[in-house]
Amino acid sequence: MSTFDGIIREFPYIRIDNFTNYPDEPPPLACFLSHVHSDHLKGLESFKSTFIYCTAQTRELLLRLEKYPHRMNFARGILESRKQTYRRLKNHIKPIPLETPTEIELAPGKSIRVTLFDANHCLGSCMFLIEGNGKAILYTGDLRSEQWWVNTLIRNPVLLPYTKGTQRLDNIYLDTTFTSNDALEYEMLSKAEGLDELIKKASQHPPETIFYLNTWTFGYEEAWVALSAALKTRVHLDDYRWRLYSSQRDQPTCYGPQTAPLVGYKLGNHEHPGCLTNSLEGARIHSCERGTRCEVFQNPNVVWITPIIARHKGYEVAEIGAGGGHGDLNQTHSLELYDLGSVQQLLAICNRALQARPELKEPMKEWFSNLMNNGKESIDLDLEILRDEVEITSQDGRPDDEFDMDNLPIDKLVPALTRLITGKSKQEEEDRIKQERQIVS
Repeated sequence: MSTFDGIIREFPYIRIDNFTNYPDEPPPLACFLSHVHSDHLKGLESFKSTFIYCTAQTRELLLRLEKYPHRMNFARGILESRKQTYRRLKNHIKPIPLETPTEIELAPGKSIRVTLFDANHCLGSCMFLIEGNGKAILYTGDLRSEQWWVNTLIRNPVLLPYTKGTQRLDNIYLDTTFTSNDALEYEMLSKAEGLDELIKKASQHPPETIFYLNTWTFGYEEAWVALSAALKTRVHLDDYRWRLYSSQRDQPTCYGPQTAPLVGYKLGNHEHPGCLTNSLEGARIHSCERGTRCEVFQNPNVVWITPIIARHKGYEVAEIGAGGGHGDLNQTHSLELYDLGSVQQLLAICNRALQARPELKEPMKEWFSNLMNNGKESIDLDLEILRDEVEITSQDGRPDDEFDMDNLPIDKLVPALTRLITGKSKQEEEDRIKQERQIVS
């Protein structure tokens, strides 16, 4: 999770990976984005300043990200949704090729030279070498610093003066996600070792086995390619994720080492597909979003693959977005808490709905109180849980394809919020409701 404020002390007139407006700081003359993980997009939704520079892959992904904030219309008793994207920034986002020193004029008589390098993190991720006015810094963003990758930096002709010591960097802004004392004790596998273990375990299953690779953020591209090649099958994505990745094929400037293996390429008059597809036909690996109602979620025989980041004292440490971007591959739904009054009205609705479950009223009140005390302006809504709860509590038998977050009655939020607080599974809630209905009947 990025905690960087975006300010480069040697170059205070630029910002990197944080687009927050600081009243005590002059507005930036240029901004830079290392990759599309959400913890590096702070302030971008309201950004109205200057150009943003990034890789071509990052630009195309960013322009297609979708969020769905929902506000509560208490007068009508429904949720009202809006679609939020970064498309309005289309003319402000400028792609720069990797390993190509690029002069950027910030103002008359003031310029910097910027070079981008692959960060070995996720599709489109990069580091920035920034030089100018007798100073030089390297900003790493999030990275995976494996030995083979370090070797490519050592021999890179642009970085050679710094790696060989003829020139010196004034500062390195370094990703320190896994440098704590606890993290240093982790058994961290290299990408190659992790992929080798994944392939070996998947290959132990019968050839007709269906797999679900539980991916929730950008950065699993090599796992898709490796599994697809080893199992000789394609990877099914839902339409939203497919739109994100197929954008790389549509823009020639996006073509990089991962583009063709993921989304294919054209050889003469023939289309050669990549490992990703939005078609169910012939796909034994799935990485579609939970809640999209892909048939894989109704299949009890599917083998689920949940990624881990390390092993520690005999335990497997799950990958829960520690490097940032948890949930970024999903179409994010959130409930806006725009003032104290809206929270109080929602809490009143919850209390009325929980008359038969008084033991939940105090935990619900405490949960909302903690949200406000921590300055939370929204609640992340799990689309799958909301779908489940509408199915569980609905008496009209409404089919899945009619589920619509827009105009959803506010009281339908209550069971979903209850599950967030209690941590109970769908099956536990179903059993409880069935038992209550039996008692009533």
